[in-house]
Amino acid sequence: MSHNICRKCVIFENMDLQKLKRQFFEHLEIEKGRSLKTIENYERYLERFLSFSKVANPKDITDDTVREFRLWLNRQESGLKTGGRAETLKKKTQNYYLIALRSFLKYLRKRGVESLSPERIDLAKVSERDLDLISSPDLKRLLSAPSGDDIKSLRDKAILELFFSTGLRLSELCSLSRDLDLNKDEFSVRGKGEKVRVVFLSDSAKKSIKNYLAKRTDVDEALFVRTEKNLSEDEKDSLRLTPRTVERLVKHYALKAGISKKVTPHVIRHSFATDLLQNGADIRSVQMMLGHSNIATTQIYTHVTDQQLRDVHKKFHSKEE
Repeated sequence: MSHNICRKCVIFENMDLQKLKRQFFEHLEIEKGRSLKTIENYERYLERFLSFSKVANPKDITDDTVREFRLWLNRQESGLKTGGRAETLKKKTQNYYLIALRSFLKYLRKRGVESLSPERIDLAKVSERDLDLISSPDLKRLLSAPSGDDIKSLRDKAILELFFSTGLRLSELCSLSRDLDLNKDEFSVRGKGEKVRVVFLSDSAKKSIKNYLAKRTDVDEALFVRTEKNLSEDEKDSLRLTPRTVERLVKHYALKAGISKKVTPHVIRHSFATDLLQNGADIRSVQMMLGHSNIATTQIYTHVTDQQLRDVHKKFHSKEE
């Protein structure tokens, strides 16, 4: 038994980091079910560390090499300027590199490869996340901005209503098929990490989708499709809306509604979550509806309800007779 373990160690010691890195990405794709976009990001972050540190063996990854990399990262310019001065990479951005490296080290340990313990890497402290939110009046104007009974207006209204009714991510909405059972108030969606969750339809969202589908004359399986005429043959093969197109249409209707701040599909997702919390929903339920694997991700929304508590405290606490 001990002889086999020693042979295994020798094999791993002779395995270069590039090969282990490739196997790590394959592990993320197959066993972990990570999206290709996530894997591309991890590859970029990890490659930057390996290029900087010039390590060739897992054993060469040490506290010192990681510390030198962190110092180098902290001094890199982000490409942005404030008051004419170049900004350095934000702590949150630096953490993306550390998360990728830590995940790689966890994989190495799982494979029995000797390297730095992933627990040795602490993420940089970041300030509490500020939420991009729009007011209730702005949200109402946004949802009603698509007017008219033409196919494009009906489609765009259905998209906006569905975003706010379900809290779907942009990629999740774009991947939907038109075979939704609109006799029900709910449907299942496959989100990050291939996890399936149930989302719920409001009456206005159902009505908007029905009106849009009733106007459709194509047979494309996608729920939301392009409506332009004179499409090329290549474009006709797939009419499904791309995430970029949906982002542009949300921006268009925000401007039409007279909203000065930037509005994205994710801002509507934020509004969905805060609307639930402000109306009494518990944090666990909101976590499940958003599809967050970690409740800490959902807790950023409690800051909004904290403001409500402050208002109540100010209004009712220690009031003089």
